[in-house]
Parts: sequence; structure tokens; C-alpha cells
Amino acid sequence: MIELERDGDLHILTMCGGENRINPDFLAAMNDALDRVESSEGAAALVTTGTGKFFSNGLDLDWMAGEGRERASEVLAGLNALFARLLAFPMATVAALNGHAFAGGGMIALAHDYRVMRHDRGFFCLPEIDLGMGVPLAAGMYAVIEARLPGPVVHEMLITGRRYGGEEALAKGIVDAAVPEAEVVTRAAELVRGLAGKDRATMGAIKRGLYRSALEVFERDS
Repeated sequence: MIELERDGDLHILTMCGGENRINPDFLAAMNDALDRVESSEGAAALVTTGTGKFFSNGLDLDWMAGEGRERASEVLAGLNALFARLLAFPMATVAALNGHAFAGGGMIALAHDYRVMRHDRGFFCLPEIDLGMGVPLAAGMYAVIEARLPGPVVHEMLITGRRYGGEEALAKGIVDAAVPEAEVVTRAAELVRGLAGKDRATMGAIKRGLYRSALEVFERDS
């Protein structure tokens, strides 16, 4: 489900579970991989990507409506904790969007410091307006979105559920680069490799200060 390899100063975390739907197994695997990255020695930065058509297609709604019904709240809490962890991760991070990043998958991307998306196929979308979930986003999620994106884009994205291709996502400031599929991970690596030598404790402290409001909301709601 999660593969982790090291390329010099870079840790390449690859989600390889098809649509990479978020459920307890996914969260456990992600946190285990992040534990290993954090416990590593030396200069380091994190690149997170997927395989095939999907970066991540969000929550495993079929599982949550079926056999996972009793654990749905646990998954939501775990996902919020993952957002908070990535937001304050003590090294530079970049999401390399190989394909669709929907809902919770899009939020995982936003929790990284940077985002690179393929320009020709795949969409970034927060479609909660169309899911009929009543209260679709936790308060901390709004704080992450507002910290990352321009106000008019936030409004458009959440009110319309619009799907953004790579070039439009770049124009709107959702991603930092839009490149051919074969260059997504390479370009992502270029964005953070020069930051790998930054002191981890300082990096973490600065991020906690930058995103204090969002982190406090996540902590309050945990």
C-alpha cells in the first residue's frame, strides 16, 4: 500500500494502493512511513506521490458505509491527525500529483509545503458540496485550505466542487508547477532538495508557528 525509498537526501513515499482510498489500513501505513522518515538521520526532505491514475481519491466511503460504519469517526479523526502531522512536518515536503487528487486526497496534497501536478491528465477537486455529507469539512480543514489558497479560489473550489486540471490549478495557485507526467516526481524533487539540509527542529517550530491556528483547531477537535 505504501512504498518508501531513499534517493540521497530525499525520501520518496509512494502510495500504491490503486485509488489510495483512506481507511484504517491506509492511515496506519502512512503514519508508519512518516515515522521512518522522521527517525532517519542526516539531511532529508519528503516527496509524496501515487501510481497510475490516482494520487488519492479520498475517503473509502464504501467501507465507511458498510463494514467500517462503526469506525467511521475513528478514520475521520485519524485523517485530521494526518493533516496536522503533515502541516507541521519537520522537513520540507512536496506532493507530486501523478493523477487525481480528490477530497481527502486533495487535502493531503494541500497539507504538504508544495504541490506539483501533471499538466495533461488528472484533476484536483474538493467535491464535498456534491457528497451530501451535511458537515463535510472539519474546522481544521478549512484552516489548512485558507492557509494554502487565495480567498477567491477557496470560495470557488468549495462552493462549486470544480475540478481543476494541471494548467488551471497552476494558474489558480493551487499547485506550484504543472509538468508532463514523466517529470512530476523529478520536478517535485527539485523544489525541496535544496531545503533538505535545513535544521529539522527549526523547520518544525517555524511551521507550528505559521499554522498555529489550524493546528490548535485540529488539537481541539481531536
